[in-house]
Amino acid sequence: MHLRRLWLRDFRSHHEVDLELTEHLCAVLGPNGVGKSNLLEAVGYLALLESFRGAPTEAMVRAGAEVAIVRGEVVHGGREQLIEVELRRTGPNRVLLNRQRLHRSRDLLGALRVVVFAPDDLALVKGGPALRRQYLDQVLVSVEPRNDVVRAEFERAVRQRNALLKQTRGRLDEAAAITLEVWNSKVVESGERLAALRVEMLELLAPLVAGAYAEVAGREVPVELDYEAPWRDQGLAAALAAARDDELRRGLTLVGPHRDDVVVRLDGLAARTHAPQGEQRALALALRLAAHGAGTERTRPAPPLLLGRHLKGLGAPGPWMGELLDAVYRAQLDGTVSTREDALALARTLAPAS
Repeated sequence: MHLRRLWLRDFRSHHEVDLELTEHLCAVLGPNGVGKSNLLEAVGYLALLESFRGAPTEAMVRAGAEVAIVRGEVVHGGREQLIEVELRRTGPNRVLLNRQRLHRSRDLLGALRVVVFAPDDLALVKGGPALRRQYLDQVLVSVEPRNDVVRAEFERAVRQRNALLKQTRGRLDEAAAITLEVWNSKVVESGERLAALRVEMLELLAPLVAGAYAEVAGREVPVELDYEAPWRDQGLAAALAAARDDELRRGLTLVGPHRDDVVVRLDGLAARTHAPQGEQRALALALRLAAHGAGTERTRPAPPLLLGRHLKGLGAPGPWMGELLDAVYRAQLDGTVSTREDALALARTLAPAS
């Protein structure tokens, strides 16, 4: 999979950009503040239809403009595809594939797959559960785009159920009780499926994370990924029934996959609270590299790996990735690395800072 060309108009700090990208290794060099990371964000948006920075749409539209354009030419298996996105400061965005408008964003998923490592990824380990859920769901969709249907069905069911709970204002009449049962069944069906997919993906990711961490940190330490969902002991239907009075009072669905967490453990201890920041950074990178590995196992060829420049602070470097990260940091570089061979080539090519 190769992003051959990238066009931008009024995206972030860029007024006009037209870039031809090499097939294997691409390095974007420049001083701070010229918009190197913005290019990575644009590539990520073409693949994920969301900012890996978590930014709202209006933040990606250049100051003074009303619409930003991101366009990419992708080559996969000898087939060329053109992806175009119009980001509007106000109103709905527009997505086109081969100049045909898509009415469902999920129809684009899989046209371009990428894995991004950005400075904010430290929060994957150090931050709250929402970021780890987002990471896991993104990997699920990247590996198999059809998984987005399950996620979307669950999120829709929870939204509708929450709206009903708020409307009841703590009092459940007969009509509302019947409607609540309908949404309960939808939440249970899609929620159980989503949780099962997440657990299955964690089983695939766990050894990949452990291996990537050993290479990044230069030492082998047991790494575990545990899906924390207390409701699974009794099942989602029973958990919703037990929480009903509290949910009616608060007008909110309080149990389910939207409240679950992924606990990352290093040598048996929760990394979020017990690991030093250098080890947390190494784990964050290992999580992204594992996502790249999962994509490579399930989909060929490997998706591009996007590396941002702020990667210092990982502690003792590992054999190949440590060299790469150190070189990336010293050169203030944003790189697109598709394989380990590319990583080694980059590490060997960039001269150490004097």
